[in-house]
Amino acid sequence: MQTPLAELPIRHLTTDDLLACADLSEDRGWPREEHKWGLLLAAGTGYGIDDPEGKGLVTACVLMRYETGLAAIGMVLVAERHSRQGVGRRLMKHVLNEVGSTPVTLHATPNGKPLYEELGFATTGRAEMVRGHFTASGPQPQVATRPATAEDLPALLRLDNEVFGFDRTHMITRLPAFADQLRVAEDDEVLTGYAAAWPNMATQVVGPLIARDTETAKALIASLAAGTDRPLRTDIDVRHEELLAWVKECGLAPVAFNAVMTLGLPKLPGDWTRRFAPLTVAAG
Repeated sequence: MQTPLAELPIRHLTTDDLLACADLSEDRGWPREEHKWGLLLAAGTGYGIDDPEGKGLVTACVLMRYETGLAAIGMVLVAERHSRQGVGRRLMKHVLNEVGSTPVTLHATPNGKPLYEELGFATTGRAEMVRGHFTASGPQPQVATRPATAEDLPALLRLDNEVFGFDRTHMITRLPAFADQLRVAEDDEVLTGYAAAWPNMATQVVGPLIARDTETAKALIASLAAGTDRPLRTDIDVRHEELLAWVKECGLAPVAFNAVMTLGLPKLPGDWTRRFAPLTVAAG
């Protein structure tokens, strides 16, 4: 007799579950994104339910913790054959119970947003996904950038902590191995921004993107685009209207909007004026 979904055990996922997670993504019509799953499962904590018939995972998600003050939930997926049966809600409630009183953030698609609202999340921002081949258009930003070196890491971590609002060393120190490109901008030997471009299927995802101002953000994007022949993809905070208009002029087209949602805090910490795009929406 088959065990009811409500009684199937929830377990921690590890990097050994990477292919099963990618299969689940594909089942729901998402890209497999094995490279991203590898990072998230290594740096965060995965949760999932095994299919009792041995058909991979029923559901999965990843939790990222940033010190004791913030957690992010991402990659919430339910296999098509088990959808609309409450299993996603059960998994979310389990993870929220695990984090306790820690504030939580996530990026929600229009399909997922109603569930998160039921669980108490409120929309506190929006991000627009854009994608396309970057083609320089009009006057280009006059801000110098260069490849990051190992010597930049302490300053890069300090800047990231200041802008993000919490220490995420466990994520940022993985960037040199995870990303194809990692570039910095500086002024009088002071780091004023950094950005990475990492492979995701047929695209290069730009993120994180942290910069002193919009011109610096533009320069970092342009320099990353010059280093690849793949289309770029990124998720830009909609409050950065000038940057969004510029990337669209340079060939990136709108794809979708995600709601930035929070539980237990009125808005994300840190300095949004210098936080242009996340490393990935799955990690907050």
